[in-house]
Amino acid sequence: MKKVSLMQLKTNSIKLAGFAAGALLLTASAAAPAQKLTGAGATFPYPIYSKWFSEYSAAHPGVEINYQSIGSGGGIKQVTAGLVDFGAADVTMNDDQLAASKIKLVHIPTVLGAVVPIFNVTGVNELKFSPEVLADIFLGKIGNWSDPRIAKDNPGVKLPNESINVVHRAEGSGTTFIFTDYLSKVSKEWLDGPGRGAALNWPKGIGGKGNDGVAGLVRQLPGAIGYVELIYAMQNHISFGEVKNSAGNWVKASIAGVTEAASSVKQMPADYRVSITNAPGAQAYPISSFTWMLVPIHAQDAAKGRVLKDFLNWMLNNGENEVSALYYAPLPKELVAKEHVTVDNLH
Repeated sequence: MKKVSLMQLKTNSIKLAGFAAGALLLTASAAAPAQKLTGAGATFPYPIYSKWFSEYSAAHPGVEINYQSIGSGGGIKQVTAGLVDFGAADVTMNDDQLAASKIKLVHIPTVLGAVVPIFNVTGVNELKFSPEVLADIFLGKIGNWSDPRIAKDNPGVKLPNESINVVHRAEGSGTTFIFTDYLSKVSKEWLDGPGRGAALNWPKGIGGKGNDGVAGLVRQLPGAIGYVELIYAMQNHISFGEVKNSAGNWVKASIAGVTEAASSVKQMPADYRVSITNAPGAQAYPISSFTWMLVPIHAQDAAKGRVLKDFLNWMLNNGENEVSALYYAPLPKELVAKEHVTVDNLH
């Protein structure tokens, strides 16, 4: 029998180990091929979605999630037509939209946020808006910042004789739905007139594309007022007002105020479609909302479906811990547990 030296045994062992490692690597690559997911929709949650998708991709080599921030209306159109792997909206789809959708979808709440009235008024950094006054400004019934009704809500503030320039969204927008859902609850004239919707016929004003577009126009136009998601006001250093809530208290948008508004939901509907604008609560911020991902119940591509499910579970377990840094409120713990069940039932 041929003798084998200790050195040869070691060399052979190393070769076998290397071969085994290579085989495992090939097996892992075959089990988890590169996946590219596409999504489209709301600008409201874009800052946190952008962060999440980047972090998830970094932790999962080969996975890429591309998201187009085109507004809730565009996101709903693309996902219902099967053009993207998931959509995103700050407005829930109605029964007719869900029934007509080519793809059967489920709403997955992701975070909570606030829509704030931003303004650019000469010499003024702080303002209070009662619900009726805010509605009448956007109806065009109040056209000057020196109006007595604005002055009544803001004693001691030196209001200029300056025309009000209304700025609204130009495209179908969940942020618009949240804002007009609120106005419809506090003003019968608004409800009977423009009403609530992602896109509507505005009584006056000019349109900006996306939250960024509205923020940019308000910064440029003297006397302007608009509405954006809180982080866009913070990032652009634009003044935003306090709003009188349903308890009669002046409240400035905050994570705590949004969280209190969310706590008004005692029984979350099975399909997660719920409105929390003008919610009860002493410090509840009145223009608060969930935002949702619109996810296929049965993925057209099984491999992509598995990645999307994994991302959603990662979001609920890890992503929620990061939202406060970007001025969103995290989902309540009991809601997270309920959503895990929904996600596990996706195919």
